[in-house]
Amino acid sequence: MEIPKFHETFIPILKVLENGDTLQARDMYQKVIEQFYSNLTNEQLEEKTKSGDRLIINRIAWGKSYLKKGGYIEFPKRGFVKIAEKGKSHNTEKLTLKQVENSDNFLEFYTEENPKNESLPTQISNASPQDLIDEGFNSIDIQVKDELLDKLKSIDPFYFEKVILILLKKMGYGDFIETAKTGDGGIDGIINEDKLGLDKIYIQAKRYGENKVREKDIRNFIGAMSGDTQKGVFVTTSNFDKGAVKKANDAHHTIILIDGIKLVDLMHQYNVGVQVKTTYEVKELDNDFFFDGE
Repeated sequence: MEIPKFHETFIPILKVLENGDTLQARDMYQKVIEQFYSNLTNEQLEEKTKSGDRLIINRIAWGKSYLKKGGYIEFPKRGFVKIAEKGKSHNTEKLTLKQVENSDNFLEFYTEENPKNESLPTQISNASPQDLIDEGFNSIDIQVKDELLDKLKSIDPFYFEKVILILLKKMGYGDFIETAKTGDGGIDGIINEDKLGLDKIYIQAKRYGENKVREKDIRNFIGAMSGDTQKGVFVTTSNFDKGAVKKANDAHHTIILIDGIKLVDLMHQYNVGVQVKTTYEVKELDNDFFFDGE
C-alpha cells in the first residue's frame, strides 16, 4: 500500500466525519489513519516531508483544506472540523480532485482571494517544473492567508486593534498610540507620521465575522476625527458595503479602507502573525564554474 495522494484522502475524511460530529483536526487525522491507512508500514507512517512534517498528516491536512474550500466540510471553530451539508449529500464512493476544484464553492473561494484568477490550479500536463513550484507556493500562501483570516475573526477585539497598529508600524508608519478602550469616540489608535506628532493618522479596526462595514460606520469614524486630522485608515476582517465605500470616497478626509483579504495580504507581506517555516533551495548549473578561458 502506498501513501495516499492528498486528493485520495477526500473520501476517508468525509467518511470519518459523516456522523456529523465536530472533531479536533488532530483527532480526525488519527481516525483517518486508523480506519483507512492502518496497512501502511511504520516507515511510511513516519516518513517526513522536506520541511519535517509527517507526510501522511501533511497529505490529510491538504485534503482537509481542499474539502473546506470546496464546501464539503466546515471549520466551526479554530482547530475543529465537521462535515457540511454538501459533504453529507455527496456520493462518497468517489470524489476526484477535478470535481472539488470545479465546484462552485472552490471557484468562488479562489475568485475572492485572487480576482485575476492567478492562482487557479495549473494543468499539470502543461506545467513546467517551475510552474509546479510556483503553483505549490501559491497554494500554500492562500492556505496560510485563509487560516490567518479565520484566526483574526476569532481573537479578542482589543487584541485585534493592537495587531493592526503593529502592522502599520511594520509598514513604516510612525509610532502609534492606543486609545482608551472606552469613550474613544470610535478611534482605536493614532499613528504619528512624524516625530513631533504634527501629522496624525486615525485608525478604526472592526473585527467582524460576516457582517459588512456600512455607511453609518464610516460616517461615525469621520465624525470622531473631529477636524484633528484629515487622514484615517478603517480596517475590517470582513468587507465594506457600497454605501460605506461611497461615503469614504466622497469624504473630504483621506480614508483608506482595508478589507479582510487586503489585510491578510499585508500581514503576510510584512510577516505579521506569520513566520517562515521552511526555506527551500533550488539549484541550477553554474556555467561560470566550467568556464574554460576561451
